[in-house]
Amino acid sequence: MIGYTMVGTRDLKRAKDFYNPLFDTMGLSPCYENEQVASWGDRDDETVPRFFSCYPYDENPANVGNGAMTTFRVQTASLVDDLYEQAIQCGGREEGQPGFRPERYGDKFYVAYVRDPDGNKLAFACYDGRSNP
Repeated sequence: MIGYTMVGTRDLKRAKDFYNPLFDTMGLSPCYENEQVASWGDRDDETVPRFFSCYPYDENPANVGNGAMTTFRVQTASLVDDLYEQAIQCGGREEGQPGFRPERYGDKFYVAYVRDPDGNKLAFACYDGRSNP
């Protein structure tokens, strides 16, 4: 259903420094880059949704919408933990430490929330964190 997701940045180099290690950990690679935009995904499979960080094309400053979030689904709870720690080390900001959220999402959903350096909200989620620690 999703072709690609795009978030704005005010500093493309900073965005690449933040996202490159995260996508590398997820097994995804840079796909396209120029002075305006960088993207990650699977270069060999265009059916894999891509993620872009870019300067807005209307040339106005990037801003963050309240309620907007991109969630990256991963296979294990330990990968959620690793990605969360990496995001914080790469300049991200904590928005919800890794853990189960049974009161909202059931007893298997394991998730962590961060903001990238531009304030875009991200989540790393394992839908069956009890079976895949």
